[in-house]
Amino acid sequence: MATWTDYDKLKAAKSLENAEKADLVKEMTENGAKRVKKYAVPMACGLTYNYAAKAVNDDILDKLQALADEAELADKFELLYNGDVINTGEKRLVLHQLTRGQLGKDVVADGVNKRDFYTGVQKKIADFAKIIHKGTIKTETGDKFTEVVQIGIGGSDLGPRAMYIALENWAKKNDKFKMKAHFISNVDPDDAAGVLADVDCAHALFILVSKSGTTLETLTNESFVKDALRFRGLDPSKHMIAVTSETSPLAKSSEYLAAFFMDDYIGGRYSSTSAVGGAVLSLAFGPDVFADFLDGAAAEDKLAKGKDIRKNPAMLDALIGVYERNVLGYGATAVLPYSQALSRFPAHLQQADMESNGKSVNRFGKPVKYPTGPVIFGEPGTNGQHSFYQLLHQGTDIIPLQFIAFKAGQCGQDVDIQGSTSQQKLIANVVAQIVAFACGKDDKNKNKFFAGGRPSSLIIGEQLNPRSLGALLSHFENKIMFQGFAWNLNSFDQEGVQLGKVLAKQVLAKDYDGALKEYAGLFGM
Repeated sequence: MATWTDYDKLKAAKSLENAEKADLVKEMTENGAKRVKKYAVPMACGLTYNYAAKAVNDDILDKLQALADEAELADKFELLYNGDVINTGEKRLVLHQLTRGQLGKDVVADGVNKRDFYTGVQKKIADFAKIIHKGTIKTETGDKFTEVVQIGIGGSDLGPRAMYIALENWAKKNDKFKMKAHFISNVDPDDAAGVLADVDCAHALFILVSKSGTTLETLTNESFVKDALRFRGLDPSKHMIAVTSETSPLAKSSEYLAAFFMDDYIGGRYSSTSAVGGAVLSLAFGPDVFADFLDGAAAEDKLAKGKDIRKNPAMLDALIGVYERNVLGYGATAVLPYSQALSRFPAHLQQADMESNGKSVNRFGKPVKYPTGPVIFGEPGTNGQHSFYQLLHQGTDIIPLQFIAFKAGQCGQDVDIQGSTSQQKLIANVVAQIVAFACGKDDKNKNKFFAGGRPSSLIIGEQLNPRSLGALLSHFENKIMFQGFAWNLNSFDQEGVQLGKVLAKQVLAKDYDGALKEYAGLFGM
């Protein structure tokens, strides 16, 4: 059994605080070339985690290893994938890694082998997707379904949407594109109306995603869609499937063509490799593409089992982040993919990270006395350079950066302008930014002075494809998990989401007073 200890009670944390800080400007200016080669860890599927531009040295890395050992990070991960109740707040197992591979012993819950359950659901989705693509199941008018629309919110939207966008152009280039996918999430009626305006409803298959079958925003959007279908003379039951739990009211309803199941052991923000992502991605690109995505995640999960942080990229990334948050005092992290395909990946990580580790009590409900999860934000490069990089370079706050870039694009199309291609220009920008942030620039004109010392990491790969995307997703999921372990948090509940929902229901029921009533009155409610 592991020992669950607050971060500030760890001897290694004290040692880390007392360690001499690394001079990033000096290190990168004088030893940058050597650091780029030395401070790199292979990831799965051709990816590499390079941390040369982080404010660490061998001494700090040794102390981070001591922290990993004392906090028993690898042991706690082993408990998680072997089926211990890691989600203490909701008294649940945490099994999202099991959707893509068997890392340890069989996990049996509720009398069911959970790996068999997940692979069984995946097979049902794959079989369903194949007959949809063949046209065996047709629309009311006898035509093939050509579009798919996912209705969900939070983890039922952000992850699957980000993964779909990440692979859409790759699939088109590689003859894997089966159906255009759309997503409806916001309860704002303009969202559903705007999406439906671009959808051929007569040839669209709608996926309702709700674990409980009671999520207010999702059910509201379902009603919106059903009304729109009926207005067009279409029977909604011939156009909808459900992704839900076996015990929800949606599971055996005649209002859906089929239902595919998830369970309580996979949180929404970790559900892209479950049926939540599997249904829409298998329909959009084919089940073989989804299988490759799962294989990439499984390969990266295996690396996360190791105890040596210099060979475990997710654990190393997590611990450097802990060092930056708790010792260096940096309160945010920018995720900067130099890949347009990853345009929604930072939005997904916002939920995955901040909903997991945005906690001020430990896993036993006691207040912690140290900073926990950072603010996560980001945009794809080079767009972000023309947006918030001014603050990143010369603002009063130092914000660590996580760059993601690939040697080749997905589409195979490019143009040569002024002696270089678009892809070469993209790579030149990410390389330049890393060095500029780290090394800075001296100038007598203080408006043009760059202090440097702004740390960054780089995840680099050959190309973004299903396998490398799966590995990338796994890396960040496991990074978040390891940071939660180090801070002694429960990274797998999200009580902070609930209070606003409760108050919103009171407003709708007109069961309110005080400030709630006055604010509602501003809107005539």
